[in-house]
Amino acid sequence: MNAIERIIPITVAPAPTFLAATPAAPGEALRDTRGRAVRDLRISITDRCNFRCVYCMPKTVFGRDYPFLPRNELLSFEEIERIARAFVAQGVEKIRLTGGEPLLRHDLERLIEQLAKLPVEITLTTNGSLLAKKAQTLKDAGLHRVTVSLDALDDAIFKRMSDVEYAVSDVLAGIEAAAAVGLAPVKVNCVVKRGVNDNQILPLARHFRGSGQILRFIEYMDVGSSNGWKMDEVLPSAEVVARIDAEFPLAAIGANYAGEVAERWRYVDGSGEIGVISSVTQAFCGSCTRIRLSTEGKLYTCLFAQSGHDLRALLRSGGSDTELTGAIAGIWRARGDRYSEIRTAETAGAKKIEMSYIGG
Repeated sequence: MNAIERIIPITVAPAPTFLAATPAAPGEALRDTRGRAVRDLRISITDRCNFRCVYCMPKTVFGRDYPFLPRNELLSFEEIERIARAFVAQGVEKIRLTGGEPLLRHDLERLIEQLAKLPVEITLTTNGSLLAKKAQTLKDAGLHRVTVSLDALDDAIFKRMSDVEYAVSDVLAGIEAAAAVGLAPVKVNCVVKRGVNDNQILPLARHFRGSGQILRFIEYMDVGSSNGWKMDEVLPSAEVVARIDAEFPLAAIGANYAGEVAERWRYVDGSGEIGVISSVTQAFCGSCTRIRLSTEGKLYTCLFAQSGHDLRALLRSGGSDTELTGAIAGIWRARGDRYSEIRTAETAGAKKIEMSYIGG
């Protein structure tokens, strides 16, 4: 066992100071400064990943010697469940487990079993490489649905995007296994980078059309500070829709729920739907209902945040459930984030939290 794998005794830090607030009353939505309710909690359970995707964890930064978090700094499953329970009491309706790659977290099924006791939908985002082996146990533990990242069907392009030697067939096998055990519909996410994998839009559409799975295309975003993001590498979602519509006619359909980030389109012939997520060209900050918990317990109110709020210190210094819910309420009610609406060349270049650290 190496030094990172050892469980080091925890030093209890002083509790952080929060702008505490009265929690929302039962049935009452907790709202921020723009009137947005908190509905979706995303929990990163590991900062490690077995992929090195160029838009998320490029090897130039996340190389062999990158200092990932030691185990004692990660939230325990019991701490995660306690925070999740406090959020559900504040109106959260969906919990998404992310990473890094969440399937790398040992004994993940035990966490899902704990969270599945809460009255919320439990979902998980994965790169799919380990999903075929774990789909059944995840379903048995209480997971409702999965989202799988897949940026190309062509192996060479897939490996260029993921920068690892996994094959597309590994991910496709995971998607099929997830669908077979009932973790469906599987949502398949493709980050589109102009000039790199935009020639995969139609092959992906052809493959998943009629499959029962939902393919979604995401604009390449300026998340974090490591991916060398440039605006001219963004392919607008409108062009993605136009390319698919030229071969398979599409019609717009409404959102499934308030705050859904994907704009939905159905195939006119009834063979399914696609989605596009346009954080760069069509900001949806005004309806954002998401909040993110990092691997070691910091709470971030925006994907593009520069700093977070330390809930782990509150928990490990003996903070009560009342103090925890009050801290959460204070953080959300003070929230005014609208990064995508005010994005400029200067803000895009600012140092931000990496996506691998707080999930997508």
